[in-house]
Formats: sequence, structure tokens, C-alpha cells
Amino acid sequence: MSSIRTANEADLPVLQEIERVAGKPFADIGMTVVADDDPPPLETLREFQQAGRAWIYPDAAGHPIGYLILGIVDGNAHIDQVSVDPDHAGRRIGKQLIDHAVKWSKAQGLQAITLTTFIDVAWNGPYYERLGFRYLTPAEETPQLREIRADEAAHGLDLWPRASMRAELDTWKLD
Repeated sequence: MSSIRTANEADLPVLQEIERVAGKPFADIGMTVVADDDPPPLETLREFQQAGRAWIYPDAAGHPIGYLILGIVDGNAHIDQVSVDPDHAGRRIGKQLIDHAVKWSKAQGLQAITLTTFIDVAWNGPYYERLGFRYLTPAEETPQLREIRADEAAHGLDLWPRASMRAELDTWKLD
């Protein structure tokens, strides 16, 4: 089993590559806009890394094969991105990264963790729902979540149904 660690500067280009390969399965279901989307810029990844909220899941040699970057949105933890190299799918790496973010968030005294996701993509909304997230109605979305959703729509992501989700940290089930 691997140990999740904070990303370092040298990891950041690798995280971009993970994002590129993690996007490829979207092309298989006709979501080429998502598959072809550029990964987060190095500057963005660096901001999360310098804030101590960018974590990687390394392989046995210590190279990143999955990562999670966590923001703070309206006073809650917010998964900005979680991606795993598809060659390593099915090993609960994403869940372990989310568990790590939940533990960090609890230690910071936060109450909930949120994300935005595609509703009808098996490894998105339905997956997060199985983990313990629930869909938010538009009326339940906080102001910053509404801003994120508006940015996503402007970026063309609302070509497919999307939603915000939330999980309460005090009821989260760790693996």
C-alpha cells in the first residue's frame, strides 16, 4: 500500500499528465470536449501545492499515479480535482485521496466537503453518491458553488448534466 503525501514542485507537471490520461475515458463516451480539455496550469497547481492542499498517491517507486487538489469554498472543503491514471483504476486510489482530504478538513474544523461533477458519468456523480456525497438542489448551492458552476457552464461543461454535491464530514465513512 502506498502513502499519500503532499505534492512537491517536481510533481506538478506529472499531475498535468495524469489529468490528460484521466480525461481519455471521457472520449470513449462521446465527451471529447472534456477529454481534450487542458489540465490545470502549473500556476494553479502550484497555488494548491504551496497552500498544502495538493496530495498525490505515489506508485511503489514514488511517482504520482493519482492526485487531489482541495479548495475552500464558502467555508467548506471543496474537491477542485481528483484524478487517477486509468492504468491504476479500480484500486480505490481516488477514495483514499478523498479520505485523506476529509481527514485534513476535519482537522481544520470544517463541516463539509463539496465538489461539482457530471451526473450521468459512472465514475463521477454515481461514484461520489456511493461514497456518501449527496446532490445539492440549485437552492442549496452556496454563492461560491454557484460561481463555480457558472464558470463550468461558460467553459462548455454543461453540455452534459452537472451538479454540485456535498458530504458531511462527521458522517463520512473512511476506508
